[in-house]
This record gives sequence, structure tokens and C-alpha cells, in this order.
Amino acid sequence: MFTAHKGRLALVGAVAVGAMIALSGCSTGNPLGSGDTGSANSETLVVGSQDYYSNEIIAEIYAQALEAKGFTVQRDFRIGQREVYLPEIEAGKIDVFPEYTGDLLQALDKNAVSASSEDVYTALTKALTTDLRALDQAAASDANTWTVTKAFAEKYNLTDIASLTNVTEPIIVGGNSELETRPYGPTALKEKYGVVTAGFTPVEDGGGPLTVKALEDNSIQLTNIYTASPAWADGKLFALADPDHLFFPSNVVPIVSKKVDDKAAAVLNDVSAALTEDDLVALNAESVNEQKSADVIAAAWLKQAGIL
Repeated sequence: MFTAHKGRLALVGAVAVGAMIALSGCSTGNPLGSGDTGSANSETLVVGSQDYYSNEIIAEIYAQALEAKGFTVQRDFRIGQREVYLPEIEAGKIDVFPEYTGDLLQALDKNAVSASSEDVYTALTKALTTDLRALDQAAASDANTWTVTKAFAEKYNLTDIASLTNVTEPIIVGGNSELETRPYGPTALKEKYGVVTAGFTPVEDGGGPLTVKALEDNSIQLTNIYTASPAWADGKLFALADPDHLFFPSNVVPIVSKKVDDKAAAVLNDVSAALTEDDLVALNAESVNEQKSADVIAAAWLKQAGIL
């Protein structure tokens, strides 16, 4: 019922070091070996990604699509999470980055209010600095959920986030370290719903297999699994409904610098127009279940989508 974001992150402190290394980067050629080289742009565009497999796949799609149209691309992937890479984007060191509308809006505007995907996108365009802009958002999204096992939900008759007050045992929250301080994290659960958690256990794989195993082993009882994760496939997990819109819509959107001209923007907008919710789930499944590399996954999708 759910579709496939955002995972496999390193501790933010460790990632900060990795970010400095990653940002030194290196140019790569087009793995498809084709493209309109006559339209080449002499200025290199730096494409970045989170330290999260799904985000890296989207970044690779952007990179290959740009290269196919003659743009020179430098890949600076797996930089880390928003606390690490956002300052680099704002400083102009990254030119193209796949983001998620609601999550980025919350990071930029602490007073933002959840709304429709269109309203969140509009608010995001206003919240960005003048040196950055959001291109077209995709139909694909990778939203947050508060997730438990189906067995745990049945035991306590859980339906939505507020129903966590039904739970009579200690609730340990697990997930990437930054989840503990996110706007929708444990503090929000307490303040908005009166749900008191008993602690936080870092599990640094962004809702991946380690997180799922921790849930199933009952070493944690609550976590954040993104809606586009392949983890939903076996039916053992249960996403708590969010009728109060604690989580913002999180459509995939390219955030770009001033170096991205209209021609490059059109390439990225074509990707957004083609990338669907089902596509993102399938791409993530290829990464997690089939262990395919991001460049192979991206190349196949671009051909299938008719972009290359």
C-alpha cells in the first residue's frame, strides 16, 4: 500500500568529515556514452545527494540526464543529511540537489504549516534564498511515517499517531540520529499528542533492514519508515495514520543554483514530469533487493522513461 526515502545514513559528526572529502569530487563521464555534445555547457554543474540510497539514485538520474544533453557534471554524492549538505548548497558549492518539499520547507522555516503538496511547494519557493530556486516538483514523494510492526499495532489497537497513548509498555524510538531532533520527532509526539517515549536508540540506516530488524526484535517499538521504502512489501509493518498532518508532503524536487540555466532546468523538469510514485518504489527496490548500483538503475529508468 505504500510506495519506497531516504535511508542509510552515517552519524552526522562522521558525515561532516566525509562531506568535506566528497565535496572535492571528480567529474565523471556519461555512462550511457551518448548525448547531444553539441549543446555542451562549459561550466561544470555539481550534482549532490544525501547519504541515502534513494536520494543517490535520483541524483544519478539528474546527472545522467544532464550529461546526455552535453552538460559537464561533477558528482558529489552521499554527502550526509540536511544538517551537513544544506550549508553547502546555500554557499553555492552544489548546483543541483534532489530534495523533498516538506522536509526542506520545515528546515528553512520553523513556523511553516503543513498543507497540500501544492501549497507546500509554493511556500518552499518563497523560503529559499535568492541564490537558489526550486524547479518543478515530481509526482513521486518519499514521505515520513511513524511506523510500528503490525503485531504491535494489533496488540494496542493502534490506528493513528494519537493512538500511541494506548500503549502501556515503554516506547523506545529508533532511527537515524537526527530523527531525535526533527520537528516531528519524540518532542512533537509528547507536545502534540501526550505520547511520552522512554528513550531513543540510533539505528543509522535510514529505515532500512537494520531498523526493520530492530522493530521486529522489539528492541525499538517506533520508527520512521519512508513511504517509498521496499520494507512495506512483506506486510509486517504498519504506518500510523497522520490525520493532523504532523508530517508535511514531501515531493521530490530539484533545488538548483544560479549556474543552472534554462536549458539545464528543462532537462531536470523533464525528469520531474516523468518520475512517479510507483517509479520511486521500484527504483528503491532495485537498490535494496537486487543490490544494483545507482548508475545502472538510473540509466535503465531514463531509457524506459524515454528521456534518453
